[in-house]
Parts: sequence; structure tokens; C-alpha cells
Amino acid sequence: MRWLNRAKLLLGYWGRRTKLAGLPVEFIVETTAKCNLYCPMCPRETYKQPKEDMPDGVFDRLVREASASAEHMMLIGLGEPFLDGKIFERIGKCETHGIHSLISTNGTLLDEATCRRILDSSLAHVTLSFDGATKESFEYHRKGAKFERVRDNFLRLTRMKHERGGRGPQLVVQMVRMEGNAGEVDDFVRFWSAQPGVDQVRIKEDETNLMRPDAGHASADWKHPCHYLWRGTMYAKWNGDLYPCCQSYMLGGEPVGNIERESLEQIWNGAPMQRMRDAHVRGRGGEIDVCGKCCTTIPHPVLVTGSLLLHGATVRKLLPAVERLVYFAKWLPGLLTPPKRVTGKTAEAPLVQIETTAARRESDR
Repeated sequence: MRWLNRAKLLLGYWGRRTKLAGLPVEFIVETTAKCNLYCPMCPRETYKQPKEDMPDGVFDRLVREASASAEHMMLIGLGEPFLDGKIFERIGKCETHGIHSLISTNGTLLDEATCRRILDSSLAHVTLSFDGATKESFEYHRKGAKFERVRDNFLRLTRMKHERGGRGPQLVVQMVRMEGNAGEVDDFVRFWSAQPGVDQVRIKEDETNLMRPDAGHASADWKHPCHYLWRGTMYAKWNGDLYPCCQSYMLGGEPVGNIERESLEQIWNGAPMQRMRDAHVRGRGGEIDVCGKCCTTIPHPVLVTGSLLLHGATVRKLLPAVERLVYFAKWLPGLLTPPKRVTGKTAEAPLVQIETTAARRESDR
């Protein structure tokens, strides 16, 4: 009955209700806070992380309480998921509850055995994070990783999927575009689009705010309420703390509850969440500290509506095409409001762009 949950959320969104009858559709779940790299755009260097995994009890309770509403969970936070020794068990638990699972990996631990387990698992989607087309830029943005080793690890996984006839999770090779690698976009897309087994190549905007501390959203940008507050994605830290979204934690916000001490419904409709929704309903979202500094693109209500009419897995598959269409079709202005430099006089050009393998090959003909 997940469609009914989405209908309840949609009615709440359009009715500008602060208390909702439905529960979140999406979650980001930090199953481990451990990581083996240092990345200058990662908030873990600002907010020091313990070397801890999410306890079984916390994960099990979250999945159990979210099972009636959650359509997918991204099993990634401020840690590398393959440092979690129970990551494949957690993927299996999501499958048991009918929840699509996704991960993002830095690729340092993708040996042949791990690649085989990924392809044999129920994972729906794997993002392969590779922030650069050259050794110099990659190793600057991924300190502790070796360019050739990670590239070969990713190529091993994509080749093994191709050898299985394409069976396995959707594989997306992604580069976060920043000042130090912006000139490598074409080379990056050209190389990875040519690799068998790669389903998409994505160039994504840096949403962490650390590399662009003057970026965010002015109060005037919040003409429409933020979809995260009505739909999710809720962010679950390893210790059970829940945040309205990943940005709220990474920008120094406070948790809105803890899944060990409160039910998901109590947290989702608790006083902190209702206060945030109320501010957004009144067009004052930019006055909330974390919202004013947020670097996530704001979608128009038309797109939010579409995201609640369709299953979350379908939304995930359509998202790259929607982003590409909106950013490159001038006849569709206003459907996405990207962050901009709020302290300067001029807005930054949007950095997000999406290249799918099929689209790239079509354009090369």
C-alpha cells in the first residue's frame, strides 16, 4: 500500500499541512561512520566521525518502522559502506521488507569477491564515485586513493556485469564537479560512456557547501516548500539520530529525534519537523539557518507531485533525464532552482548536468 502512503503525503504537501498522515518515502542510512579516505568536500572533516557501525537494533527498528512507506534506502552516509562488515546483511533485510537499496562507494575495496557479491545481491543501484579524469585531480579530491587502482576496480565491476549480460544493479559512474576538475568533464564522460556495463555517467553539483561556503539559497528562492520535509529523504546517523535531510546534518543542524527512543511517526510529525514545515509554508524557509545555507536544488511543485505519483524506484531512474531536460531546455524555466552565490552580486551558473550512456552515444552519431 505504498501508493496510499504517497497519496497521503501528496495531499499533505498540496494542503500545506504541517502534520502528515503518511511517512517518508526515502531514507539515507549511515550504516557505518568509518571511512578510509580524506576528501576536502566531505563534511566528515568538519564533523569528526567515530569509528562506529550502526548497531543491529537501530537498523532493524528503522527498517521495520519504515517498511510500510519506504521505497528505497541509500545505505551511505559519511562512511564507506564496504567498511561495514554487515552491509550485505543489511541489503538483504531491505529486500525482505520490499525496500530497494542503493549504495555509493569510493571503490577502494572492490576486489573480485566483493564485485561478485554486489552483482549477486538485491542492490538496485550502485554509484561509483570517481571525482576526476586525471590522476592529479582525482588524488587531490580523493586523498588516500590511487587513481589507477580505483579505476581498475570500477572497470572490474562494470566488466563483470557486462559478462553477465547486464544483469545486476544499475551502475552509475559519477563525478562531483568542482573548481579543480571542471575542465575534465568531457574527458570523464567520453571515457566512462565507452565502458561496457556502465548504465549512466553523471556529472553532479557539489552540494556540501564546503568548497563553496558562500553558496546557498536566498530567502526569495523559497517560493515553494522544500520537498524533503514532506517526502523525505530523512537522514539516519549510525547512532539512530534522525535529521530532516542529509543537508541539515552536514550544515550543523540538530537531530529531530532518535529512532531508539521514539517511533518514526513521532519523529516525522514531532514539533521540530512541524516548525520547519510551517516556516516553509509561510515562505520563510530561508530564515531557517540550515535551509538558508543549503546547496540542494529546489524542485517546483510540479516535479514534487510527479515524485509522489510514481514509485521511488521509478523516480530514481527518471531523475537524470528530468535534471537534464530542465537544465538544458530553456523552454522549461523555473522547474529547478539551483543554489547560487548569495553573498556576491551575480548568481553562479548551474553546475549539475546529467549524461546517460544512451544520450551520449546518440549525440555522437
